[in-house]
Amino acid sequence: MDYLRINKDAWEKRTKLHVESTFYDVDSFKKGRCSLNPIELNQLRSVQGKSLLHLQCHFGLDTLSWARLGADVTGVDFSSDAIKQANALKQALGLSAHFIESDVIQFGKTNTQQFDIVFTSYGVLCWLPNLADWATTVAKSLRAGGEFHLVEFHTVSDLLSGYAYFPNSEPSVEEEGTYTENCDGETSTVVTWSHPISEVVNALINAGLTIESFSEHPYSPYNCFDGLEFVPDLGYQMLYNGHQVPLVYSIKARKVS
Repeated sequence: MDYLRINKDAWEKRTKLHVESTFYDVDSFKKGRCSLNPIELNQLRSVQGKSLLHLQCHFGLDTLSWARLGADVTGVDFSSDAIKQANALKQALGLSAHFIESDVIQFGKTNTQQFDIVFTSYGVLCWLPNLADWATTVAKSLRAGGEFHLVEFHTVSDLLSGYAYFPNSEPSVEEEGTYTENCDGETSTVVTWSHPISEVVNALINAGLTIESFSEHPYSPYNCFDGLEFVPDLGYQMLYNGHQVPLVYSIKARKVS
């Protein structure tokens, strides 16, 4: 199975929908809205004057938000349509950014530049079959002393939605729509993998990174799962037997040498 081609085709279709959606609200972004959320803003703090690599950047809203905050940014995504849209936004807004069309693992094999910060967020790991190779890409892309920041949807919510928590020998292959409001029932074949948090942590440790913090969050900034309810000023929560479900987790790691 050529999972990379299957998923790339799905994300080419999704990009067209996402750019036109109110979920991403490109118009307000063009007027100055920051697409980043409090979790990542509080974790990274100041990025002024720092080089930042954004892996799986989609069509670049978060990448360009970091650029607006003063970072020297590079975004990587395997969707050619996403990279075209990112470059169009960059040019329209007069922002400085570099976008690369590449699968994350292939990028890790060819990239020779090192960065102060590597960042990736929200729904990225399920598309990767091998977290060891992913973590190696992260580690190789960091200079000594550089920081890695991951903000990801919590896998417990996937479990409650009927997906495996622990990895299976075969990936999940499904026909599914996208998470924006304008999908109009359109579906694509997608291939995804389950990755428990222990696998994520151990992959980063085995790649030579030092975990400095790990946090879990009961609120999602996005209404992109079934069964969420909005809590003013906090985001969206999910309750199970009356108790909050962890919806997001974040990791900060450092390359010591």
